[in-house]
Amino acid sequence: MKIPTFSSTIRRKEMDSVLTTLVDEKIGPGEAVIRLIQQVKAFFGVDGAVALRSPSLALKYALKALDIPKGSKVIVSALAPYWQYVCLEEEGYEPLVIDVSPETALLSPETVLEAVKEGGSLLILHAAMGFVPNIQALLDIGLPIIEDISQSAGASLNEKMLGTFGVFSILGLEEEDSITGGGGAVLMAPERRNWIVLKKHSDEALSTDILPDINASLALVQLKEFNKNEQIRKEMYEIYARSIMQGKHKTFLQAGDYAIPTVYSFPVILSSGFKDVRQYALRKDIEIAPVFAQSIIAYKEEELSDLIHAKSFLLRCAYFPLYPRLGAQQAAKIAKVLATLP
Repeated sequence: MKIPTFSSTIRRKEMDSVLTTLVDEKIGPGEAVIRLIQQVKAFFGVDGAVALRSPSLALKYALKALDIPKGSKVIVSALAPYWQYVCLEEEGYEPLVIDVSPETALLSPETVLEAVKEGGSLLILHAAMGFVPNIQALLDIGLPIIEDISQSAGASLNEKMLGTFGVFSILGLEEEDSITGGGGAVLMAPERRNWIVLKKHSDEALSTDILPDINASLALVQLKEFNKNEQIRKEMYEIYARSIMQGKHKTFLQAGDYAIPTVYSFPVILSSGFKDVRQYALRKDIEIAPVFAQSIIAYKEEELSDLIHAKSFLLRCAYFPLYPRLGAQQAAKIAKVLATLP
């Protein structure tokens, strides 16, 4: 049986929480959503939050609360998820897609500053693969920032969690996000003044925009169990990192002092073709996946061909399975493969 690249960590606690919601026949927005919001506020230390049915809806509400004029240019990474691009266009904004750092695959302050000169008035900052961007330098530019911490929940800089730096932040709850509810997102406002504005819009939200209890009940337990699961992921990551050093490929490293990433799968920067590595892994019953298959540049490769660093990462980065349910035996098998990749 093949080892899948991703697998949600659904244990008895998660099952019981969802089952209780089903038994109570309260699967729409209700008490579980309220408890999830309370847990989010306690975990991240934010002033307010609203749980919505998708990351796109969360971005829509953030844009509404910021009251950015329609037609404005919004800066996004070429490696950010494509839904950001689609949502911006649907809401009447112009996505200003920029290249990433060749070392980190994240946005650099220098590139963002150039985008500001081109008219960028807002930055959506996607913290990819669990890593912490150079967020303080980005804040110093003076642009409003919406953080996307869907892959980096729990990461921090100077003991301050990602998701608390921007005006608003989006915590995706999709199947392959750091914390899953089987779908949805939580839009957070770290500061009171911004929560007051966002609350006015969230109070007027259609019931069809609000996250249902059945999703909230799963996300609630995932968030409560996050630190326990993260410890397991970190132990696996250390084993994988030692293994990859034995071969010709490498993984990403966190840049910057006092930045603590979270573990989101295990990304490998390949020095050979993805196809060859995939075939080798499959012979060992291990499935791998392109890291940036759902990115903006993956969908707009021809239009963004001049963004050479993002294009390079698109073609030569692969995720290897890393999640708590793997167990020691399968993790050891993957580590061995990482050390012997062609």
